[in-house]
Formats: sequence, structure tokens, C-alpha cells
Amino acid sequence: MKRLYFILAVLIIVSPVVVSAEEIIQKGEILTLERCVAIALRQQPSILAAQGNVDVYYAKKGQAESGYYPQIDASLGYSRFQPSTVSTGTTTVGISRISTSHSFEQYATNVTASQTIFDFWKTKTQVNIAKLNIDSSKEDLRSTEEQVILDVKQAYYAVLEAQRNLEVAGETVKQFQQHLEQAKAFYEVGTRPKFDVTNAEVDLGNARLALIRAENSLKVAKVTLNNKLGVPEAPEYEIEDNLSFVKYSIGLQEAIDKAYENRPELKSIAFKKKATENSVSLAKKGYFPVLTGNAGYSWAGHEFPEGDGWDAGLSLSIPIFNGFLTKSQVSEARANLLVLTANEETLRQSVLLEVQQSFLNLTDLEAGIPVAELTVKMAQENVEIADGRYAAGVGNPIEVTDANVGLSNARTTLNRALYGYKVARASLEKAMGIR
Repeated sequence: MKRLYFILAVLIIVSPVVVSAEEIIQKGEILTLERCVAIALRQQPSILAAQGNVDVYYAKKGQAESGYYPQIDASLGYSRFQPSTVSTGTTTVGISRISTSHSFEQYATNVTASQTIFDFWKTKTQVNIAKLNIDSSKEDLRSTEEQVILDVKQAYYAVLEAQRNLEVAGETVKQFQQHLEQAKAFYEVGTRPKFDVTNAEVDLGNARLALIRAENSLKVAKVTLNNKLGVPEAPEYEIEDNLSFVKYSIGLQEAIDKAYENRPELKSIAFKKKATENSVSLAKKGYFPVLTGNAGYSWAGHEFPEGDGWDAGLSLSIPIFNGFLTKSQVSEARANLLVLTANEETLRQSVLLEVQQSFLNLTDLEAGIPVAELTVKMAQENVEIADGRYAAGVGNPIEVTDANVGLSNARTTLNRALYGYKVARASLEKAMGIR
């Protein structure tokens, strides 16, 4: 029974803790962008995988450091020997003589220890390489986090855009519903033809279809956000609307300087480059000898008690010829260093291009927002004029339709512009390596 309890305790300790979606996000909760980012950084599988990669390199560092410590081994042996029979000649009467030996047993126990005394800093170099790889993997983890943050922001703003578009679609339905009621009233008193009613019904039908599409778009946007949060089964929740325009001021050169200073990809490849430089040095150490100390103690014999003995000494291993293995390893390390140097320059150019594109895109979208806001204002005035003309009996239903469709399109365009500006800002921040 105690053994069973022990096994259950071990399973509880080593088993991963499964957290339900309801424990992460409460039903009806209002999530801010910061809260969404925090959830994603904790739940996204890609981040968990990158963190696991960091742990792998920590383990490799431990493997490299094992060269600092003595290596102790023990062995136990048992053998049973049965000698073969041997003929020793014949007797005077012609009978062969056969000599036999009794079987015997052999016991042996050995404990040996060895310690590297000096290897021309080969172990130290291996440890340094492992440390640099840890630093590189941490920057890779940060790069993964930055991408997750950008994905969350894009999905978050997409939900806000879809919500605003749904509001626009709902208001358009109300406007066309009012227009239909107005057209019916005019038709009943004989001041407007049946065409006005039919046209209003068609407009209302199209508006309701647009409303259904807007509802579906919002559902898709929420599903996408849940996926980016790493909580696909999240309960219903609301998000804070921060889609309003806030000017982001930064110069292009400042953005480039921040990117060169902060981008985790650049830091990661810099650590990898240093590790490869150390690998060249490590490969060269294959030309040098290794001094090792060793000691042992053994028990052996045919029966108990066994005889015992010990030994201790030093050994110097000198590489004389290994088929040009060390030379090839040095050449490989140098080639890898050249590859990383070229990749580093390629990455710097890609970072520069990404910053420039993000900055120009942000500038372009910033200039378009005032225009989109003005267009909405003018479209609203146009709707008021068209409704007034129709109510006064001097307008026509087509004019009202065009005005309302124009207002709906203008509001949707503004929502798209605000979404684009927010995403462009997030993309520029990611390009600069800042949060």
C-alpha cells in the first residue's frame, strides 16, 4: 500500500497541471489588450516550446561542465571455468590416459576513478559555448514572444474592427427600416409610388444581409483571437475598445537605431557567432595532449575472501595522427563562422527593410485617418440632406439609398483605417524590438 501511495505521489508531481479555459478567462470578463498579451505569453504552445529549447541548452551546459568532475565507475564480474579434457598417452595394455581438471569460479570487483587534470582549456571552451547557446536560445524565446504579442494585437484590433462594423451594419438596418416605414406612409396617402416601397424593401434586405455577414465576421475574429491567446475553448468575454486614434511619434532613424539595439534575432545570431568562434578554438585544441589522473581498487579471487589491490597513476594522451580529423573539424568550424557572419548581415538588412516598411506604412495610414473621418462627416451630412429632401417630397429613393450606403461605407473605411494604423504601430514596435 505504501508503494502505491508513493507511485501516485510521483505521478501527481510530474504530471502537467491542466488549467481549464474558464479558470484562465472568466465568463463575461472584460479583457484589456495587456491582459490578452499576458494570457498569450503564458498559454501559447510556441512559447512553451521555445522555453523548452532554453532548458535543453541548460542541460547541455551541465553536460559540458561534467568534464570538471572526476569520473567514477564500478564493475562486478563473475566467471565459471571448465577446462577441456586432455589425453596424456596410453598404458602398456593400450588404454588411453585422460587427465581432467576441476571447474573453478572467478570473482572480480573493480572501482576506478579518473580526473582530467589539464586539457588545454578544452572543457572550459565547451562550457563557454554552452553558455553562449543558452543566451542565444533566450533571445530566440524573446523573438517568439514578440511574434506572439504582434499576433495577439492584430487579432485584438480585428475584433474591435469587426465590432464597430457590426454596429455600423446595425445602424444601417435601422436607417433603412425607418426609410421603409416612411415610404409606406407616403404610399398609403398617395404621395409616393409603389416603387419607393419596393426599393426600400430591397435596401432593407441588403442591409440585413450585410448585418449577418458582419456578425459572422465578428465570430471569426473572436475565434482567431482565442487561438492567438492559446485558449481556443475560451468562454464568452468582452474586450476593451482602444481603437481610437492616438498619434505615435518617432523618427525613422530613431526607429532603425532601436531595432539594431533591441531586436532579439540580432542578439541571438551574435551569441551564435561567438559560440562558433569558440568552436573554431575548440576544434584546434584537438592538436594538443590531455593529461589525466586515474586510480583504482579491485578485489578478485577464486573464493571468498578475495584478494585486493590498488593502482594509481597519470596518463598523457598525445594525438599524433587521426586521419586529418582535427584539420577537417577546424575547417568545418571556420566555414560555419563564415555562414553565420553572412547570415548576420542578411538579418541586419532584413531588419532595416522591415523597419522602413513599417514606418512608411504607419506614416501613410496616419495621413489617411483625418481624410476618413472627414468622409464620414460629409457622408452623415449627405444622409441628412437626402432624408430631408425625401421627406419634403423633392428627393427620390435612389438618392436616399446612395446616401445611406455611402455613410455605411465611410464608417467601415474609417474602422479599417483605425485598425490598419494600430496594426502598423504594433508592427513597427515589433520591428524595433520594443513592447
